[in-house]
Amino acid sequence: MEQPSDPLTAPSEPRPERLWNRNFLLLWQGQTISQLGNQAFSIAMMLWLKQATGSASLMGLLMFTSMIPGVLLGPIGGTFADRHSRIRIALICDILSALAVLSLAFAMFDHRVVDRIDPGAVRFVIGLMFVVATLLGILRAFFTPAFNAVIPDLVPREKIPAANSMSQISIQGSSLLGLSIGGVLFEVLGASVLYLVDGVSFLLAGLCAFLIRMPARQTPRKPATDHPFREFLRETSEGFHFIWQRPGLRDLIVVASVNNFLSMPVVVLAPFYVELYLKSEPRWYGFLMASIIAGSITGYVLAGVLRLSGAARRFWMLTSLLLAPAFFGALGLVRSPFVALGGTFLIGLALGIINVYFMSMLQMAAPTELRGRVLSVVFTLSGALMPVGMLLGGVLGDLTGKNVPLVYGVCSICGVLVVLVGMVRRELREFLASG
Repeated sequence: MEQPSDPLTAPSEPRPERLWNRNFLLLWQGQTISQLGNQAFSIAMMLWLKQATGSASLMGLLMFTSMIPGVLLGPIGGTFADRHSRIRIALICDILSALAVLSLAFAMFDHRVVDRIDPGAVRFVIGLMFVVATLLGILRAFFTPAFNAVIPDLVPREKIPAANSMSQISIQGSSLLGLSIGGVLFEVLGASVLYLVDGVSFLLAGLCAFLIRMPARQTPRKPATDHPFREFLRETSEGFHFIWQRPGLRDLIVVASVNNFLSMPVVVLAPFYVELYLKSEPRWYGFLMASIIAGSITGYVLAGVLRLSGAARRFWMLTSLLLAPAFFGALGLVRSPFVALGGTFLIGLALGIINVYFMSMLQMAAPTELRGRVLSVVFTLSGALMPVGMLLGGVLGDLTGKNVPLVYGVCSICGVLVVLVGMVRRELREFLASG
């Protein structure tokens, strides 16, 4: 009797002719499920640490720990994505992420931790939380370039912007739901249950990745002609070389990197903003984060439907780049939770428009054999300062006595000035209108 083939080693399928094919649907639904659990996990982690320690600096340090591996290992992850099966990388990362989060969940079920009656047990969980955050950051450094590089292989070329839009809508939609209910579930169920849900969601995402059959790559990787380590470094440098040859892309990365850095204190201090200035329950932290996601989804839909190009795309991207930091500053002056929801929605709307067009421009510009490296280098450079911004945000929060409006206002003014300087650059304007 003929044995069923392993999906990961079965003969590759021809390139798809429609957007909603079997493989893209599996990828889409797997990451939707994973993001739903992951956002609930993030809410639980931040709120539990805030309750256990009350330290903004420690919260910033945890966020720094979770993101620094992506900065250091991003280009390496991109090279792996171009050298090996991208879907297999995603599968392995999902399984390892599940094991890491489940280990934290089981530690959190200890009644000494739940009731916080044993300081030693609480310190152990905090330490384990940092270990898990670091491991998840390492895995994301390999998962993210593989996931983003595989999307163009699963859909027709003319459907790449729509695929990015649908992918981001599903991911952000599940994030919206996770953030909306995460604060409520944290109060009702506790952190340990939310960690357990996140671990299971990673397992389900891994199952979806296991069932995907990849089409053949149009351009196979060239055989190595040098020492394996030098060959690996050479291939990694090709991603940097691709970007260095495009001054407009370099300018955009600088603007994005500085603004991402300046937005991190806003994120780190958000739980304190909710408590001290909005005078609201912890669940409103989840609501505000969910409102950003809702705005992002609206931006993804608009970008996918309008399909702007040329001067029109340049106008909307520059406008969005300018408005995002401006809205952050205005948020610090708001004292009504419902008005704050509107402000965070507008922030998300601007970010959604930027992300869809930026991702699509990169995916279509980079050849398939370079796509993983180019995307990973761009994400690494644009996010290089984010961990530092998280750490600095926590320190500034403690040094200023949690003066959130002051920190938000300074970051906003600096962000707007950076965008205005970037807009003067002709190369940046030409890049945004190209393709």
